[in-house]
Order: sequence, then structure tokens, then C-alpha cells
Amino acid sequence: MNINIYYGGRGIIDDPTIYVINKLQEVLEELRVNVVRYNLYECKNTITTLPQTLKDADGIVLATTVEWYGIGGYMQQFLDACWLFGDKEKISKIYMCPIVMSTTYGEREAKLNLSTAWEILGGLPCSGICGYIENTVSLELNQEYAHIIGKKAENMYRTINQHMASFPASNQAVRQMVSIPQSINLTPQETEQLSQYVSDDTYVQRQKEDIQELTSLFKGLLNNEGADSTEEYISEFKKVFKPQPGFVASYAIHIEEKPQSMILRVKGPQMECAYGDEQQPDVELWLNRAAMEEIVNGRMTFQRAFMSGAMKTKGDFKILRTLDLLFPFEEIRQQG
Repeated sequence: MNINIYYGGRGIIDDPTIYVINKLQEVLEELRVNVVRYNLYECKNTITTLPQTLKDADGIVLATTVEWYGIGGYMQQFLDACWLFGDKEKISKIYMCPIVMSTTYGEREAKLNLSTAWEILGGLPCSGICGYIENTVSLELNQEYAHIIGKKAENMYRTINQHMASFPASNQAVRQMVSIPQSINLTPQETEQLSQYVSDDTYVQRQKEDIQELTSLFKGLLNNEGADSTEEYISEFKKVFKPQPGFVASYAIHIEEKPQSMILRVKGPQMECAYGDEQQPDVELWLNRAAMEEIVNGRMTFQRAFMSGAMKTKGDFKILRTLDLLFPFEEIRQQG
């Protein structure tokens, strides 16, 4: 017979749960049971792979300590891993004995939570142990407590050895009706492999970097879709250009998503528009593609973009204001 013990406490010296599972393990080994113990605080980086250890188990012990509220993070992570990556067919044949010792209020609720979680997973229940222990020394010196633990170990051994049946629980019925996880159907082997990937920090980090790289790539493709990056917006500016007599100025428009700036050179009735560099423009503007789209579609003027904060500028403000006279996108839109 193989029984695994999963301890979800912090491993501190005066944890009463440690004494209980040590005593339980001692009795089980006297009954020639092969006992393997997993301290979850030592396996915190590989908890997602622990459901694989259920393969050869006939029964398990879920042991934790209530220090302030609930069953604790490590035990919750283990149960989550069983739900996501565990072999449900194998779990359905495994008996579970919950052990919860408390140094504060809530041991009965925590014991019930462990039993409920295991039943929702499809597992079989065993009678467990719970209690409030203010001082671990009093627990170790009380022979009656040791006798109770021994009896619980023997009962667990009999339950597993005789494959004792139990009445169906409503938790299992609920699982079948509404608690089916929304995931693709995977074989137990595929599920185990996935759990190994999840626990591999290097692999997870590499996947995140790949996703970020792909996101940036597709974002760039979408932004440039249907438009030549060296020609975009040029035809729009040329189409609406309205010369101002005697006016001479140069503008550099920096669009966030573009590697080069859009340069506008105005000299009376002549206007040059191209992407490139301008050493000393009279006015520089910084805005993103969304703001530029609003302007060229006549839904916003350059001045309103500046006043609203959608565009930043550097240079002569009078020359900036002339930009809306030179390129009256809003006026053209209203006329159209």
C-alpha cells in the first residue's frame, strides 16, 4: 500500500500539524505502508507537477495548519494543480484523509474545505483529524492525543485496504453538471507535460517574451496595413494645401509609430511633403497615429490637438497656428 502525505504548512518548528503527521506516518509504517511525504513549501516552484505523484498512491493525506484563515496558499495551489493537471480517473480511486490543526479559529471549516475539494475532484473521503492547539508541547505530552492519531491511521489503513464504499456526495454531482473546467480535452500524458511546462520558470518567461514580440509584430502590421509607410498622409496634405501669401516655414511631424518624421516645407505657393529629417524646423510636433488620423479626417485641428494634450509641440506658436490655415482638413470635411 502506498500513501502520500502533502503538508501545506510553513514548516515552522512549533507547527502542531508536523507532530500529527509524524505520528501518523510512524503508525502507518508500522503497518508496512510505504509512506512518501511532500512538503509543499519546499516544492513551491514545482507544485504544478505534483499531481503526477498521485499515480502510484492508494491514499493520500492532505495536512495543513490554520494560522490565521483558511487552508493556506501552498495547499490551495496544490489543489488547483490537481484540478487543472491531475488525472481525474486516477484521483477517483484515491482515498484522502484531511488533517488540519489550528493555532487560531477555523480548523473545522478548513477540514471541510479539504474534503469538499477532494470530492469535487472526484476522490474518495476518509475520516480526518482537526483540532485547536494553543501549545504544541501540550499536544506532544498528551498520550490520549497520540492514541487518537494512531486510531485514525488504523482506520485509514482499513478503509483503503478494504476499499470501503461511501455514499455519493452532492459535490460530485455538482462537478458533473456545472463545474467542468473550460479547457481542451487532453490525455493524462499531455496534461502532465503541460504541468511541467507551467512549472518551468525559464520556459514560461520565454513564452511571455515570444508573445510580446508577436504582439509588437502584428501591431506594426495592422498599423501599416494598406498604407506605404513612406507615402502615408502625403497625398492628404497635398490635396488640402491652401497657400498663404508670403508665408515661409518648415514643420517636422513626429508620429510615434513611424521611424521617420514627416517634413513639411512651405514657401509661398509651393509645398514639399516627404518623410525624412529636418535639421532646424521652425516647429516640431509629436503625436500618435490615432491623433493624426483625427486631424487628416477633419475631426480635429492641429490647435485643438495641442490644447487637448493629444499633441506636443516645440517652436514658434504663431507658425503652429498657421498650420490649420495651410491644411484646413476640418473645413474641407465640412464642405464635403
